[in-house]
Amino acid sequence: MNFVVISPNYPESYWMFCRGLKENGAKVLAIVDTPYNQLKQELKEYCDEIYVVKSFHDYDEMVKACGYFTFKYGKIDWIESNNEAWLDLDARLRDDFNVKTGFSLKRIEELQSKSQMKKYYKEANVPVADYRVLHTLKDGLDFAKQVGYPLVMKPDHGVGASMTYKIMNAEQLESVYMQTKDHVMILEQYIDGDIFTLDGICDENGDIRYLNSLEYVGNCMDSVLYQQSIGCYTTFEISDECRDIVQRTIHAFKIKNRFFHCEFFRLNHDVQGLGEKGRVFGLEVNFRPPGGFCPDLMNYAGELDVYRLWAEVILKQSASYSKLRRYSAGFVGRRNSIKYRFTVKEVVEMFKEDVIEVLYLPEAFAAAMGDVAIVAKFTSPARRDEFFKSALRRKDRL
Repeated sequence: MNFVVISPNYPESYWMFCRGLKENGAKVLAIVDTPYNQLKQELKEYCDEIYVVKSFHDYDEMVKACGYFTFKYGKIDWIESNNEAWLDLDARLRDDFNVKTGFSLKRIEELQSKSQMKKYYKEANVPVADYRVLHTLKDGLDFAKQVGYPLVMKPDHGVGASMTYKIMNAEQLESVYMQTKDHVMILEQYIDGDIFTLDGICDENGDIRYLNSLEYVGNCMDSVLYQQSIGCYTTFEISDECRDIVQRTIHAFKIKNRFFHCEFFRLNHDVQGLGEKGRVFGLEVNFRPPGGFCPDLMNYAGELDVYRLWAEVILKQSASYSKLRRYSAGFVGRRNSIKYRFTVKEVVEMFKEDVIEVLYLPEAFAAAMGDVAIVAKFTSPARRDEFFKSALRRKDRL
């Protein structure tokens, strides 16, 4: 089994995917864009060979790397990065090297379209917010008359909350439309609800073999747009309703043998035309693990190793683990620009029995997750709530 892993050195913890593959019998062939002598020793130990390119954006270099592996080791069986930034690259290389174990480029481009996602959510019988793909300003104004304000405008193909706008009136709609008219944008009905995720690993039949759920403290979109504090935590339990919803979703999207990261809304109150409080709406499906160090939160919460588990599922179609969701693991992301009531040191001292580590995040993560992340795990919801309340309390809001 020749498994090409793209960018296993970033995020730093992704070397553990290589460990999982190697331990489950794969020949691990890595492609990196970092000088060999700067790589973690652990990554080197779990790769059969590492090919260094100057840039993943140079497709000719990537073809040469995969061509070299093919010449030396035989046909490539898998090409995967587990990284949002390189999903298109993975798929393009699969097409060119006739690798059938993942999505083709045509398929991944379709599934990354937010408007196309609506179709598959509907196939899964999961409701979605009403929407309109904008071709003209009139499209947007007509849609606003139909559903009312506020609205959300964002790229039909996009990552995270970049270029996402909350539209409050016609004047703002026109202004944002003029700023973004060179992009294909989607306009959605605003749903007042809490975002939560259902993330996991599915096998070759699309059956979920591991499932985790994240709840957010704060608003992801506002965190990016307005540089606010943010946080999230794994839940202690996942309801049967949510398990059924996400399994229907995975089957409708025909996701197989990979990690998934599905985002949903839960209504905060009864809304005429949408449903009762607690009704779940589909938001987005991503074909990789949740971002940053969230895989590590899964490990802390369940006392398992999702890096090994992923490799075991896709290579052996089995999933061996013991207890899950014994803890609730989470992080609070704090901004250097915000004055907090307690310092990081004080928060760590207050919750020293719960805190696992403090991370000073690189710029690529900081935009969405804060400059400083305090990671902790909890045995009770009350203790967890106390942690977030203390860690996020601001001096100007005593």
